[in-house]
Amino acid sequence: MHESKIGTSNLQLRGDLIMLVVTLFWGASYLFIKIGLTDMGAYNLIALRFGIAFLLASLVFYKRMRKTTWLVLKHSALLGIILFAALAVVTIGVQSTSASNAGFLFSLAVVFVPLLVALIYKKRLQRHVLIGVFLSFVGICLMTMTHGFGIHMGDLLIILGALLYAIYILVTDRVASKVDALVLGIWQLGYTAVFATVFSFLFETPQLPQTTSSWLAILALGILCSACGFIGQTIAQQYTTPIRTGLIFSLEPVFTVLFSLLFLHEVLSTQAYVGASFMLFGVVISKLDFRQFHLMKRLDLVKK
Repeated sequence: MHESKIGTSNLQLRGDLIMLVVTLFWGASYLFIKIGLTDMGAYNLIALRFGIAFLLASLVFYKRMRKTTWLVLKHSALLGIILFAALAVVTIGVQSTSASNAGFLFSLAVVFVPLLVALIYKKRLQRHVLIGVFLSFVGICLMTMTHGFGIHMGDLLIILGALLYAIYILVTDRVASKVDALVLGIWQLGYTAVFATVFSFLFETPQLPQTTSSWLAILALGILCSACGFIGQTIAQQYTTPIRTGLIFSLEPVFTVLFSLLFLHEVLSTQAYVGASFMLFGVVISKLDFRQFHLMKRLDLVKK
């Protein structure tokens, strides 16, 4: 019995560590986007990033990909459209705001999810979600209104991207249970690349990266942030809990700030850092249902 608990604990620790690495990759993605955008358009960058991710994920899970059905292709096309819209808005927004701001503002997706659920299903918001929404709103005001009232277009686009990503999360939750979730996820990467390629040909001049730094940024986005991030999340969630996953994901904007400071030399104002702290607390609190912790504690006492 004791050995069984130790084994379970080790598996959960492994899952948490994988999730932490995935979150680190995603935190670095804003840095890579900034670098990649120096010599190519936003749609071009998304097309290359997800094209690489799709090819790599397909090779790793080629046996599962042979189980593709028409239902998978239909659902993944829908997810690909929403994911492309969210990423396109965010990638364009990053051009006119700091990577640090982008990281924190995009984490609002976590807050938008329960708000959308309450709106769609006419459910009453739980107290911890309301507190999280309030703290996040205060954080947005402090981070974006650094020169009086008003918000920069880049920040506004990132917030819109977070809203679209929240919609993507809800749609994914709705369709993933009907098909093989892993195959669905891989195909959505491919569709995202296709949509981005079409937009790149329509509104840009598609090209390959022209510099070493751009190539490194694209490869990092495709391999680390997209393919490894997606595969890593799929593996890790088999061993850890949704609550722990959510809390680890809350570290993404923190990693973004660290990478932006180290490599882009971005330094936020004191007001912006205070706002970022409010946002971080808001996101964490909105994910925590303290009644679940109380119930888990009671179950542990019963077991003892």
